[in-house]
Amino acid sequence: MNPYIDEDVQALAQHTRRYAQERIAPGFLERDHTRVLDRGLMREMGGMGLIAPELPEALGGQGTGRVAAGVIHEEIARADLSMSYVNLLGSLNAQILCAHGAPEVVAPWLRGIAAGELLCAIALTEPRGGSDAGSLRLRIERVGEHYVLNGEKTSISAADQADLAVVFGRTGTVASGARGITALAVPLDAPGITRTRFDCHGQRAIGRGSLFFENVRVPLAHRLGEEDQGFAQVMQGFDFSRALIGLQVLAVARVALEESWAYAAQRQAFGRPLSAFQGVSHPLADLDTQVCAARLLCLQTLWLKDRGAPHTAEAAMCKWWAPRLAYDTVHQCLLTFGHGGYDHGPMEQRLRDVLGFQIGDGTAQIMKTIIGRDRAGREAVPV
Repeated sequence: MNPYIDEDVQALAQHTRRYAQERIAPGFLERDHTRVLDRGLMREMGGMGLIAPELPEALGGQGTGRVAAGVIHEEIARADLSMSYVNLLGSLNAQILCAHGAPEVVAPWLRGIAAGELLCAIALTEPRGGSDAGSLRLRIERVGEHYVLNGEKTSISAADQADLAVVFGRTGTVASGARGITALAVPLDAPGITRTRFDCHGQRAIGRGSLFFENVRVPLAHRLGEEDQGFAQVMQGFDFSRALIGLQVLAVARVALEESWAYAAQRQAFGRPLSAFQGVSHPLADLDTQVCAARLLCLQTLWLKDRGAPHTAEAAMCKWWAPRLAYDTVHQCLLTFGHGGYDHGPMEQRLRDVLGFQIGDGTAQIMKTIIGRDRAGREAVPV
């Protein structure tokens, strides 16, 4: 019995799990090798209402709550964390576009995202500043009825595969900090955009890379939120994605634990199952306990968001704790399988995949600062 998941949401989770196991899981290892996200699967997911389901029906969504979006997200992640980036980027960017974009401009993009026809990246990080997102250097200048962009974004998920990006840049002076940042929706086929791709350790099907902007012209109507206020307005949406990331990596940890418990129960050593030895079963039991608790925190965060209640600190807790816990859990599960886990296969790929979330989308140190500011006040926890 889970207090955050009712019968309807549970049925949705089971439906998604069946689909993910039948259609997504079989290509898990191959997509890591080819480093290509399957657009056909994206369209299937969209046709089933599995991408950005929290959007209103008029914009292509299902009108669900965020908890429902979360359980869909974790079921896709069980099958392939890289493929679940479609859900993560879809929900995060759709929320930003829906809340801050001009309705007549963003509506086609939102329907495309929900249908699995459009992949939208979020372009925030720059070479000079990862965690210091308020010190952006990409320049946005207003010229007539357009904005002109010049600069670089780096470590962008799906940089070379996305169709659209929510791009943060500086319209104010560098000294103005976060108050001089504006967000724009930028089609990535616009003239003046070039892309590169990194050779990352994990999450290889979705990939990361850089986006270069050279005199890229974007209509004023593509602005998201107010000019110079993009950071404060748009970044509020990251509380949603941080809880989704928690569920995403914990789903990988949960399936690794399920496989490890089954293996330890059937594998014999010294005439007994491995699970009979406390050196094997106790580490798994310890991690299983923590994974269950962390998942409840993530679901509670989404439950709070559905009710319009404060949840910034809880979201930050999800983001720093769950990725580290997921990595530790998959690591222990790999060791439980011995050489079979160390060989190229699902367990070692899971370990590579979850590691990236300790780096991207906000480090543990930044998340703990957010928690401290929420609890003690911003003045008491300076940068």
